[in-house]
Amino acid sequence: MKIRTGFGYDVHQLAPDADFWLGGIKIEHTKGAVGHSDADVLIHVICDALLGAANMRDIGYHFSDKDPQYKGIDSKILLRDVMTLLRKKGWEIGNIDSTICLQQPRINPHIPAMKKCLAEVMAVGEEDISIKATTTEKLGFVGKEEGVAAFASVLITRS
Repeated sequence: MKIRTGFGYDVHQLAPDADFWLGGIKIEHTKGAVGHSDADVLIHVICDALLGAANMRDIGYHFSDKDPQYKGIDSKILLRDVMTLLRKKGWEIGNIDSTICLQQPRINPHIPAMKKCLAEVMAVGEEDISIKATTTEKLGFVGKEEGVAAFASVLITRS
């Protein structure tokens, strides 16, 4: 069995009057993430980690922010496409471990819904997805509520 790991990191600016998509679900808040797509930072880091583990470059290579077809796209579509790319090469997810860095809103109450959504999109068990949340104790752009950051590490396997 072949085993590989991958890592992803992403940030998005927060702005008033923008929808806030995180882990495939919409979270009500006074600010939302800004980006070319729906700016779902958690899905983006998972995509990058999976693509990196499979040595398939990164999310920007496959879904360029210069391409108008991806303007405003639901990131769940991108994640589904990444899973198709991985499975075509024979890879399956072992597990995903992720951390969201955000001062406000509190993410903990939304984690079960995010895990359920992501598991359905990727066709894996919820037990294979870990989502954690932390603040930065009011330090930096996250602490000042100017942006959101996320990290993910993944393990993929191939027989």
